[in-house]
Amino acid sequence: MTTTEPTTAQRWRHLADDFGRRVDGVPAGRWDDPAPCEGWVARDVVRHVVEWMPSLYLGAVGRPLPEGPSVDDDPAGAWRAADAAISALLEDPAVASRPTSTHAGDMTLQELVAMTGLMDLLVHAWDLARATGQDETLDQAEASGFLAGIEPWDAALRGSGHYGPRVPVPDDADDLTKLLAFTGRQP
Repeated sequence: MTTTEPTTAQRWRHLADDFGRRVDGVPAGRWDDPAPCEGWVARDVVRHVVEWMPSLYLGAVGRPLPEGPSVDDDPAGAWRAADAAISALLEDPAVASRPTSTHAGDMTLQELVAMTGLMDLLVHAWDLARATGQDETLDQAEASGFLAGIEPWDAALRGSGHYGPRVPVPDDADDLTKLLAFTGRQP
């Protein structure tokens, strides 16, 4: 029996749906609630994802940025526009396998998304859930894979300023908790 690993497009869809459920589930009046990222509110979590992902991914393959509402006016609409644009890239095999050259290095678009975006969706879904009182349960298998891939880069990532100090957690904590703690969050 053989098992097939999910494609980047399938993983994106799964993680983007989880993030989108949190975006759509933000209760009225909670967009300005503090988020786990210092100095951010819930709306800023969506702004972060909506601003950097389309710019990097569409720019890497010479596509225009999607049109959509601003995060200030309609965070959910802004997320849906970004998600639709990125999903369309990943669902087109010719585009998904197109070589890119970015600050992250030379790789196909789908490799770029897998390396830079998938973990961001998972962690920021948690941030948004925590900020707005939603369910914080996320995909443990994805968290385990991200944790295994990121731990060897601990010193380099800490030095980059992308993550705060690692938060101590019990040795028997689940991998999502360990991943969140790795990124400086208080799970």
